[in-house]
Amino acid sequence: LPQLLQLVLHFTERHLEIDAVGAYEGFIKPFRNSLTIAGTLLFIALCLNLLANYEELYTFLGFFIYLSLSVSIAWLASKAAQQVILRSVINLLRSRGKEVNEIVLVFETLTNILIILLAVAIFARGLKLNLIALSASLGIGGIAVAFAAQQALGRLIGTVELYLDRPYVPGEYIRVNFNPYAEDLYGRVESIGLRSTKIRTAAQNTLVIVPNSMMAGMKIENITRGKKIMAMLCLEFVQRLQEGEKALVKQVIEQTSQTFWGFNKANMRIQFSQPEGKLGTRARVSFFITGSSEDSIGLRKRLLELANDAIAKNLSAYNLSFTIPEPMVYIDSPMSI
Repeated sequence: LPQLLQLVLHFTERHLEIDAVGAYEGFIKPFRNSLTIAGTLLFIALCLNLLANYEELYTFLGFFIYLSLSVSIAWLASKAAQQVILRSVINLLRSRGKEVNEIVLVFETLTNILIILLAVAIFARGLKLNLIALSASLGIGGIAVAFAAQQALGRLIGTVELYLDRPYVPGEYIRVNFNPYAEDLYGRVESIGLRSTKIRTAAQNTLVIVPNSMMAGMKIENITRGKKIMAMLCLEFVQRLQEGEKALVKQVIEQTSQTFWGFNKANMRIQFSQPEGKLGTRARVSFFITGSSEDSIGLRKRLLELANDAIAKNLSAYNLSFTIPEPMVYIDSPMSI
């Protein structure tokens, strides 16, 4: 079987741009013995079909042959999956600058579960067993096993949900409530394991261990991702604005900003002042930008630039002469806890 795979790689290399030698050295040569054993058992299993008419002999020999075949395939697939995770997944995470944590163990565990199910299916198919009828014949014992595995499976699914949705990552501060009659739990996420999440409380400095299935169904407030940036824009009007003109400027700014997503009166402040030594009026507009990530903050900054262009265009329609002496200034503003 290894020699056959090597020939296939060399044949493919003639038609596609692949490194046949590198693929063989990296993914086939380390499993050469396992491939040989699995290939030999597969050939014996195929030859066993010649004895299908002799049912008792076929069942007796098939039990040992297909058991060995399923175990060898499961062992080979597990080692190959582990090699792929170590070489491909971990290198991919490191190349993107992401931390390699327990998520690798989660995917490795799920892969091993699928491999075991595949091995059971191969063994049952070889002996011509009906898995549905076999499961039904287990009766109460099968139901008891299902109930026993339900909790473990629920925690595993909760772990997958947390890694896919990523409501929090290790190092972030979160607030969550497990009891409606008690205070909220506030602390720092220490780690996200295969079974549970560890939270270091801020006040008592104790470690709280919560099952991932419970965390996946809770309402979580992520304090760390609650970023808020204050953006300031100055408008220098040539003439001194009267109260009616100030109200007009304020109305134009508010109405124009509301046409862009994420900007309204609640996160906007407009102040008018008279600069010293000048006859004009200065309008200072403050926008408060919130977001859960750098991408969302960047999107809102881009929308704010478009809103500023629209504000300048709409104010010019009222024959109000003004200049923007300074570019937009961004100031980090901490979120209140």
